[in-house]
Amino acid sequence: MTFDELFGRPFTIAARAPGRVNLIGEHTDYNSGFVLPTTIPQLTIVQLAPSEGDLVRAWSLNAHGDAEHAQPIGSGGSGGNGASTAAAAATAATAGISYRLGEERRRHDWLDFIQGITQALRSEDHRITGFDVRIESTVPMGSGLSSSAALEIALLRALREAFRLPLTDTDLARLGQRAENELVGAPVGIMDQMVCSLGQSGHALFLDTASLSYQLVPLPPSVELVVIDSQIRHQHASGEYRTRRAECEQACVALNVDSLRNVDPVSLDLADTLEALPTPLGRRARHVVNENRRVLQMVDALRHERLDECGRLLYEGHVSLRDDYEVSVPEVDALVEIAITEEGVYGARMTGGGFGGAIVALARAGAGREAGRAIARRYREETGAAVSVLV
Repeated sequence: MTFDELFGRPFTIAARAPGRVNLIGEHTDYNSGFVLPTTIPQLTIVQLAPSEGDLVRAWSLNAHGDAEHAQPIGSGGSGGNGASTAAAAATAATAGISYRLGEERRRHDWLDFIQGITQALRSEDHRITGFDVRIESTVPMGSGLSSSAALEIALLRALREAFRLPLTDTDLARLGQRAENELVGAPVGIMDQMVCSLGQSGHALFLDTASLSYQLVPLPPSVELVVIDSQIRHQHASGEYRTRRAECEQACVALNVDSLRNVDPVSLDLADTLEALPTPLGRRARHVVNENRRVLQMVDALRHERLDECGRLLYEGHVSLRDDYEVSVPEVDALVEIAITEEGVYGARMTGGGFGGAIVALARAGAGREAGRAIARRYREETGAAVSVLV
């Protein structure tokens, strides 16, 4: 349904933000470390029109799809129960879901990202009124490609324009992270929001999450990225992701450092020090410390087009995520192992928070499309399951 059909008036603002794939630097952002993500072609698009009063009405093509699956609401509620009648469902598709500013409450669904943004803005004294918003996205949800951050940044861009908010692109990233940490309840770092806000096509964003300083690193024209969605869905707010963050905090206490970023990766006694930590804290810390080192090496290797080294670093990162951080799953491991044996592929690894999602591979320019198809075909032959080649 169009914006006019949904809300009975045209939209006045349109904004968009891309999804992202993380080349390397996984689970380092909430440890004040280094990351190297890049944007992908898939986008989230937001259409918005301000209104008087404090009512926010929101509709998502991805969540509703059609009237049959929409959720009916009243004119001022914060959501409602599903209706069994076609008339009620049609009403829901027209109205969307609504809430009032200042009455944001966690619902454990997509609306929490909208509510989290308005709550974060108002808590920092940014003046907004109610609005109508229509959302449409081609970023796969739960694939480790930052569908949530793309939504947050697209919405913030629209609200910044609609209400003339004095916010920088870095401010948008910070507010997006705050929304996800607080109302959504997902303890994510700031990497996703930063690259969705500041990233540029054809470049990786080399980000220091401690200082938020960043550099755009051109991707060599001699390579292509291949991104394949395993179709195994994950959820950042789930217990395992939260557990990993808590384990890193416990390791910091045991090592007497403010963050794992401050652990010297070339210390002569590092291996013994980490080995002495309680299980599994040593393995968690080892991944983060070595992953920070791999990011720095990857940046240098990309700048000098040492592509075999880039591939080796990708696979080393995957092995570390699989064995030390324990966030991969067998299906993703199988995809990576198939990818690294494919003609024209330098290396591959899981990407995103883990427990499902996608893999990223670095391929020779001109070979990426065929490599992606071959990986998907071999995976289906070996497992009987289908995957989706996204990039």
